[in-house]
Amino acid sequence: MPRNTRPAGETAEHIAAREALRQAELDLMRQREKVAAQRRAQPPGPPVDDYVFIEGPADLDAGDTPVREVALSELFTAPGRPLIVYQFMYGKLQTEPCPMCTMWIDGFNGIAPHIARKADFVIAAAADLPALRQHARNRGWHRLRFLSCGDSTFKYDTASEDEDGEQESTVSVFTRDGDGTIRHFYSAHPRMSDDFDERGIDLLAPAWHLLDLTPRGRDGWEPSLDY
Repeated sequence: MPRNTRPAGETAEHIAAREALRQAELDLMRQREKVAAQRRAQPPGPPVDDYVFIEGPADLDAGDTPVREVALSELFTAPGRPLIVYQFMYGKLQTEPCPMCTMWIDGFNGIAPHIARKADFVIAAAADLPALRQHARNRGWHRLRFLSCGDSTFKYDTASEDEDGEQESTVSVFTRDGDGTIRHFYSAHPRMSDDFDERGIDLLAPAWHLLDLTPRGRDGWEPSLDY
């Protein structure tokens, strides 16, 4: 592959600035690798309940009954595989699907076959299953598994929902021991601190990072359910 990464016609000033930026990007990458290694090295998490979710076919409509209960333990498809659960802000006080979550899930639908090589992955929401399945059909989400958990304490116990039913997007990872014990390994939320109250799971969505490459960056842009 070509090793020349400098566009023709660059000035010495631009070359120097680009080199300083490259070094800063290398520092960021090394720090990200360090954090990822620290995350992987976390001790086993606490055991969790075998929560029950509701699942139904893709063409499920309100009033239909072909739904089934599925336990958290049943979402693991093989020994040694982690389970990733993206908790969609939809249901209870979140009466409309979250546009930000919707953008993330648009991307997840595209990469789902790749993730399936290494981990099990599902989308969980507090919304009633027919409404959740209808939104999935509207978006063309045909590669993902959708579960309703509004009747359980799953979202509350993982800090994705407060006592009033206010939702927050969350990604959670679970593991299963050889004896069947399910453990919470990791969860991430958008709000990490007072100065980072929305950026905690940005790495899950490439849209932000493409915009970060441009001169104006994100510039206050927010996704919408339709444009």
